[in-house]
Amino acid sequence: MEGGRRKPRRRGKRGRGEPRHPSQDDVSAAVSPVQSNEQSKRPQVQFPDAKRRKKGDDGFSGTSAFLDRMRARLSGGHFRMLNEKLYTCRGSEAFEFFKENPALFDAYHAGYGQQMARWPIQPVNVIIKWLQSHSPGFVVADFGCGNASLAKSVKNKVFSIDLVSADPSVIACDMAHTPLDSLSVDVSVFCLSLMGVNFSSYLVEASRVLRTGGWLLIAEVRSRFDPATGGADPEKFCHAVQKLGFSLTSKDVSNKMFVIFYFRKKKEITEDAARSIVWPDLKPCLYKRR
Repeated sequence: MEGGRRKPRRRGKRGRGEPRHPSQDDVSAAVSPVQSNEQSKRPQVQFPDAKRRKKGDDGFSGTSAFLDRMRARLSGGHFRMLNEKLYTCRGSEAFEFFKENPALFDAYHAGYGQQMARWPIQPVNVIIKWLQSHSPGFVVADFGCGNASLAKSVKNKVFSIDLVSADPSVIACDMAHTPLDSLSVDVSVFCLSLMGVNFSSYLVEASRVLRTGGWLLIAEVRSRFDPATGGADPEKFCHAVQKLGFSLTSKDVSNKMFVIFYFRKKKEITEDAARSIVWPDLKPCLYKRR
């Protein structure tokens, strides 16, 4: 007797010759009805098929998908942190910050790419189509260009501008103070890039470099222009931009994710006058962060 249990008695006699190994049916038959009922009530543990288990990059089975999810969460966390910083500092501070930490700029745009991948339509693609339908001779200034996808998609000459030069063609600078000449471009573009407490300075700079008759295209997240949820009043925003010498030509609100404003420069005003006009008018329009 082992462990206080009595060994079951053997039934029948062993035949001559080699001993017969019990089959699965024999084992099932040897279990009492009480034992069978108890076993049927126990939760059955399902072990994964060995053929279906795969090893991750770290050598442990089944961890690859988990690690991918964790990397995605970390990337999203970095994006939110950096996004918050970009909205709550001046452009000059953001420029110095990314100049000292260029890897964080890459982390920001990795998170940005994940966010944009969820959108059915990209605003930059709408702007690209607009440019392709107009003169290829238009000179374009792309403020906050990111990976310069706009410049790579059109025949126009494009000055790609951002805080960090992620591409040899990108001009790294504070977008309130670019090296572009006054009255040197035909189209100024802001595609999801009006960020920072001094974002009005970017609009003043865009006006400075634009020729009379030039275009100002602004694409922004739709919720940022929804007063009901804490966003800006789009009418007040447009009124402030018009004081820079622009007229609102059209507004695209067909997409549920973003809006695009199409302004055209009608007259010149001095830079000092622009700076004194725009900030007081746009201060109440500091719309909420993404």
